[in-house]
Amino acid sequence: MKLRMDVAVPTSSAWVEAVMKDFNSFLISHAECERKAYAMAMSFVAKYPDRTEIIPELIDIGIEELEHFRDVYQLMAERNLLLPHKIAEFDYAAELVKLSRSTPDERFLDRLMIASVMETRGGERFRLVEEALEPGPLKTFYKELWTNEAKHGDVFVKMALNYFSEEQVAERLKYFNEIEGNIVVNSKISARLL
Repeated sequence: MKLRMDVAVPTSSAWVEAVMKDFNSFLISHAECERKAYAMAMSFVAKYPDRTEIIPELIDIGIEELEHFRDVYQLMAERNLLLPHKIAEFDYAAELVKLSRSTPDERFLDRLMIASVMETRGGERFRLVEEALEPGPLKTFYKELWTNEAKHGDVFVKMALNYFSEEQVAERLKYFNEIEGNIVVNSKISARLL
């Protein structure tokens, strides 16, 4: 089975233009997303401590996301940008999470597929940012970042395959990928990462 689907709907060039016009807002949003990605990995560890096959990898992802947060915060500090006191609402993620099923196993699978889809979108957007940047350290940073994020999309699918059939995983991945594409199409264009 293919471990990651390409995004159902590619990000528009209008989004890239919005980011390039307001890169400071993008950096703040990026930092918020890295904090949330770290928290998501750790929430899997906290909610599913009996899923021992995936805990080491979740810890590794959490550490990597925290390192990304540190690196983005450094970029913000260089621009004298402050973290917001409160993390902004994450409508994009909330739209996906509210579609999770309610039984424990189904919810577990759905959360893994949501994580995969979100990481894949993040990788796609970081690649677009990297391609739009002028050569230099910032471009190099985003190139390294998008290759890591794309890999995370695969990791969550591999985790699911420890517990669910390929058919179950493929069906839910396709479902959330299509829903995510609709969310992106219907979202207002802004300099936010997600």
